[in-house]
Amino acid sequence: MKIAIVGCGFVFDIYMRTYRAHPELTITGLFDIDSARARRVAAHYALELYPSYESLLADPEVELILNLTSIAAHYTVIRMALEAGKHVYSEKPLTTDLAQSRALFELARDKGLILSGAPCNLFSDAVRTIWKAVLDGAIGKPRLVYAELDDNPVHLMGLEGVRSPTGAPWPLVEELEQGCTFEHLGYHLAWICALFGPARSVTAFSKLLVERRTALPLDPNDTPDYSVACLEFDNGVTARITCSFVAPRDHRMRVIGEEGEITADSYRHYQSPVFLERFSKASLTARKAYSLRTSRVLGRAFGIGGRRLALHRGWKSHAVEMAGSGKLSAKTRLVAWIRRRETYAQDKFIGLAEMNRALQAGSPQPLPADFLLHLNELTLLVQRAGPQGIALQPQTTFVPLEPPADLLAGGHDYRTRYRPHRLEQLAERLMR
Repeated sequence: MKIAIVGCGFVFDIYMRTYRAHPELTITGLFDIDSARARRVAAHYALELYPSYESLLADPEVELILNLTSIAAHYTVIRMALEAGKHVYSEKPLTTDLAQSRALFELARDKGLILSGAPCNLFSDAVRTIWKAVLDGAIGKPRLVYAELDDNPVHLMGLEGVRSPTGAPWPLVEELEQGCTFEHLGYHLAWICALFGPARSVTAFSKLLVERRTALPLDPNDTPDYSVACLEFDNGVTARITCSFVAPRDHRMRVIGEEGEITADSYRHYQSPVFLERFSKASLTARKAYSLRTSRVLGRAFGIGGRRLALHRGWKSHAVEMAGSGKLSAKTRLVAWIRRRETYAQDKFIGLAEMNRALQAGSPQPLPADFLLHLNELTLLVQRAGPQGIALQPQTTFVPLEPPADLLAGGHDYRTRYRPHRLEQLAERLMR
């Protein structure tokens, strides 16, 4: 698959961290309306530079456009690419208007093209492990999902000086103008809807909590920095997703069933540790004790939080491990290793790799159009819920996704392999 990239902002460098792990994807070149920025990026990565977007689209070698432009430009950029006969993979959200998104998918269908996009974290080892554990019945019947995406009080972070490896500033103004919901909600919607299907009802609330967030001019200046959504699914699962630029960082994912709970620390860490707790009288009772509840070591001994699972690794699991390797200084490699271990480890190219693999095999796309359109609608509904809130049924839906074939083929059986801690077993016997 030969790819051309439009948009060379901060996220460009995040994509490029794992490019070497995808030899089946070839970047033919790039374009950005900021010509100085485009030249710098092209020189840094030794990539060709197109003089205009039209020249990029006119290149007969280009099969797919990777759209990394600002959200406001998405509709026009994607439409032009589809009209030029190119497949498209776009950053999220696809557009800020459901009718426009629907029109783009219809245009792609009419031209026999694929329109896909981020987020792709549902292909991560952490989410795959959660999915496999649910399929194995490790927590019994799933009932409740809690997903957090608090990303720190931005107004206190001093992010104005943050730069990418090629000098792109962290997009503070755009993040605040678009808001935490547009920027982040999709990361949790993707994996939750992949596991449990389309949401049949949405109850949501959004509000601007911190008005003086930056001295920089914002337009609009009243985009919500907090939102919460409750989603109901046909299979009886209920999910609550919270987003904010106000509360300290918390990216946890939790799936709670009738017999246990699966937890992971972050959607952003593709190899985040995943823990399974099979509920017992001992573990549930131990939570009443402050010392057990707040001490990770003591709590684990009584079953609180359960056991760490071996990750169900995917065909591109090595990609995040390659980020920061290669011909780099020892300092750069050390920083990259710390970042992967302690903050995040993403492979943003995995979405394109999965899209390309399905195209080459003549298989259905792993992220179908109706799935992506549903995520887009849910994002728009929550973003615009307002302080009065909404409670309604989405217009869109999708055929529930089939789990990846390797999750159904065997491997780890997280239910049968689960063994409670010895102290938990002893406490359980004493409580009978």
